[in-house]
Amino acid sequence: MDRLAEQAEAAVSQLSDHEIYGRVKKVLGLLVEIAGFGESLSIGSQVHLKPPGGRIIPCEVVGFRDEHALLLPFGLLEGVGLGCPAYVQPHRPIVLPDERWLGRVIDGMGRPIDGKGPLPQGGHPIPLRNKPPPPHSRQRMGKQLDLGVRAVNAFLATCRGQRMGIFSGSGVGKSVLLSMMARYTEADVSVIGLVGERGREVQEFLEDDLGPEGLKRSVVVVATGDEPALMRRQAAYTTLAVAEYFRDQGREVLCLIDSVTRFAMAQREIGLSAGEPPTSKGYPPTTFGELSRLLERAGPGGPGQGSITGLFAVLVEGDDHNEPVSDAVRGIVDGHIVMEREIADRGRFPAINVLRSVSRSLPKALSDERNAILRHAKQVVSSYEDMAELIRLGAYRKGSDPKVDEAIKLYPQIEQFLTQDKDDGTDIDESFARLAKIVGTSGG
Repeated sequence: MDRLAEQAEAAVSQLSDHEIYGRVKKVLGLLVEIAGFGESLSIGSQVHLKPPGGRIIPCEVVGFRDEHALLLPFGLLEGVGLGCPAYVQPHRPIVLPDERWLGRVIDGMGRPIDGKGPLPQGGHPIPLRNKPPPPHSRQRMGKQLDLGVRAVNAFLATCRGQRMGIFSGSGVGKSVLLSMMARYTEADVSVIGLVGERGREVQEFLEDDLGPEGLKRSVVVVATGDEPALMRRQAAYTTLAVAEYFRDQGREVLCLIDSVTRFAMAQREIGLSAGEPPTSKGYPPTTFGELSRLLERAGPGGPGQGSITGLFAVLVEGDDHNEPVSDAVRGIVDGHIVMEREIADRGRFPAINVLRSVSRSLPKALSDERNAILRHAKQVVSSYEDMAELIRLGAYRKGSDPKVDEAIKLYPQIEQFLTQDKDDGTDIDESFARLAKIVGTSGG
């Protein structure tokens, strides 16, 4: 009864005793101009267009021009013409997550798309564009979170409430890496946002990569690449809103978004349509502000709350790790995992470059013994890669440098350690035990 009362109260709070509406004055591409709304609209307000036939087209206000409001739709504009009524929605967009959302697949508007029936609504509304907890009330990052991937557990310790970027070109394996983390993590809940994903790959991700066990404790938010820019951007907001609900319940949440770059591209489309001037690589200034606002929502919660550990994939355009979105994200997050095509080409998956990757929770996240193991392993990899060309050409003479001699002996074993099949999960203790055995350093 308490749950029903909460749901009823949340539903009633969204009702209004009157309607405000305007009329469509111009349609240019996907941009709709309306007039007659008075002073009831602001940036981010929701408006419903109602063309003949009874269909409702949700839209969002993205700007103003000459006393007209500029809207972008969440769907197709078929049937919309001059004079079409546009009804102003009285409340900011929210979602009403619930424990029973686990195992479900939803779209950017919080509607079910998995064919499993209606989605139960909770009693605690979460604004889609929520603010992060105040800095002075946030807790510190917690202990290391087990992500089930040896390369990350051993070389790139990720703490509860930490935010990491996964930087990769297309086809290098970032989606598979994210699915491994979602499947094997010790976090209580995984919330996964597939933003701008290829439509045909969604079912493959759910069934083959995530699997039934991973899906059972996950909520998956999907907006495919063919959907409007607003819907792709909204999917990222919905992902964080659902993660915030579980965080507020005291849960440890793993939040994965694939990819932040497509979120930025959607924001670029929205900004340019609203008349913003393009700056770096065509991205308008609001893109980088929106990136910061989105990623800052992940992290530790306030007193009595859980935390959101964020893993955000960045699709590196042209394999240029210094392009604008990559550069902006790297300055926001608490570390970066770099995946490289050259490593994937030689058959090692996940294709993580452990020397170029950084976790800003190190060295505090690990004990002294484990830090010693990690330092030794990195020295071996660095020594080998510095001399790799000479070694391959046969120009290095054994005995010239003891560190290089050790690296030649141990490097193949470390490469094997870093190679991991997607069906093979390895916890933190086993990861360090195997790495210690390779480098001959004891630790616990």
